[in-house]
Amino acid sequence: MQTRRLYSPEGIAATLIFIVLIAVLLVQVLGRTPLFRGPVWTEELARWLWVWMAFIGIGEAERTNSQLRMDLLAGFLGRKARFWLFTAIDVAYFAIVANLVWIGWKTVTRTWSNASVTLPVPDGMLYLAAFVALLLVLLRIVLRIIGLGRRDGEGIVL
Repeated sequence: MQTRRLYSPEGIAATLIFIVLIAVLLVQVLGRTPLFRGPVWTEELARWLWVWMAFIGIGEAERTNSQLRMDLLAGFLGRKARFWLFTAIDVAYFAIVANLVWIGWKTVTRTWSNASVTLPVPDGMLYLAAFVALLLVLLRIVLRIIGLGRRDGEGIVL
């Protein structure tokens, strides 16, 4: 039985982004007090960090197989039938996510030349979060299909 690593690149990245988000929010809140005047860019940066953290978190949820799913039908099936059902679901899921990756890439390239309102980065950087997260999901789907990933709560690749 394969053991799952406790810390993954996705989890570490989401945690670091969360820590930076807390720091930015602290500056933003303190900037609304008489202590000092807060920078205007903290509001936009907080939104962008939240988006990046959420999308990277999707990659982590896919890695740990902790996303919501309906498995009533699979519970009634035998081991081999579950294997083929989950493989068919993963193949369909792969096709959908691959299409979303393509849409994400087109969106990033289309918005890369637009300037952010208060940050010195292009708008495409925000949309890059979805593209990166979907690539991570695509990687996990491929690993599951070829038998290296997890599929169920018991750690068995079905």
